[in-house]
Amino acid sequence: MKCFTPAEIEQRLVERSVLPTAQRIPICRYVLCEADHPTADDVKRWTDKNFPKLSLATVYNTLKTLVGAGLLREFRFPHSEKVIYDSNVVDHFHFLDEESGKLFDLSGEHVEVRAKSAVPEGYTLDTIEVVLRGRKTKR
Repeated sequence: MKCFTPAEIEQRLVERSVLPTAQRIPICRYVLCEADHPTADDVKRWTDKNFPKLSLATVYNTLKTLVGAGLLREFRFPHSEKVIYDSNVVDHFHFLDEESGKLFDLSGEHVEVRAKSAVPEGYTLDTIEVVLRGRKTKR
């Protein structure tokens, strides 16, 4: 995972017409550089340790802004009622370890999906979300 300096984060925000506030920059650094598929609660726990005056509303609003700017993607998976945020915004798939709940990114080259012809006539396909589920092999 590439880590960005505060100046690089600020530049990325400005390039996407997002005001780089004192709250957004550290949240961006956490979700883009340190977190692995965090929920808003994960981000809030991190802010409580590092920036204790940030409200949960600020966390939610910042995450929503980052999704809108294309810096994060949000997913809802069957294993959780919570929204999961992903800093990997290129098309990819996921593997879910059903025992730990850990989510792993899988590149498109590892999964083949031919869904285009399955789309009803008159519709276009926007995205494909695939979650492979399993668990660690016992040795």
